[in-house]
Amino acid sequence: MLIKTRGIVFRTVKYGETSVIADIFTEDKGLHSFIAGSVRTAKARMPYNLFQPMMVVELVAYFRDEPNALNRLKEVRASEVWSRIPFDIRRGAVALFLAEICRKCIQETEENRDLMDFLLDNLRWLDQTTTPIANMHLHFLLQLCGFLGFQPQGDIDPEAVLFFDVKEGVFCLEEPLHGDYLPPDLSARMIALLYSPLEQCHEVQMSRSERKALLQKLLQFYQLHVPGFQGIHTPEILEMIME
Repeated sequence: MLIKTRGIVFRTVKYGETSVIADIFTEDKGLHSFIAGSVRTAKARMPYNLFQPMMVVELVAYFRDEPNALNRLKEVRASEVWSRIPFDIRRGAVALFLAEICRKCIQETEENRDLMDFLLDNLRWLDQTTTPIANMHLHFLLQLCGFLGFQPQGDIDPEAVLFFDVKEGVFCLEEPLHGDYLPPDLSARMIALLYSPLEQCHEVQMSRSERKALLQKLLQFYQLHVPGFQGIHTPEILEMIME
């Protein structure tokens, strides 16, 4: 059947001499793989730059509602045009990180409008904001895990000294006996980010070393709760370019 929908490109790999295969999270059908022919040519009807990670596109495709089906794209055009993400090295690096995380975590092949809106809101903010973006990837991880079903739990007492148990996914008053936890100072930063709206996430004060430590533990948290979550490469890029 022929479908017309909006989608976000998570990953693209070259196929043959001029084609690509793209993993696209669509508004109507969830995550699926699409093949696009003759896009890596000078006169391509569907330009290759539309298949960069986290591009938002309108697509028309011949779609087969079958597991692991490879669907053929008929038309693709930009749904939203980013003015800063492609040209700002920091914003571009964050977008690549978001794309890698999404591709590793999001597997559903059904419509999920709330998740689609969440991703679009984050991309629009990343492209348009004039505030610092150094905390944005951490905030994204903390909000995305709620959509994936394992958001951190526990009673949050603002006056208590809390540890975050990475294995159990809970905030607790006592230091866990194992080593997979966040100490109280980083747990407090994590709580502040968890309950901050995206537009205010830059107000959570953290040093570069604290961001690195929190990112490492959050990625470990994902590894423990998302099957097959490993081999994330973009944090190294973020570390090099973020202040």
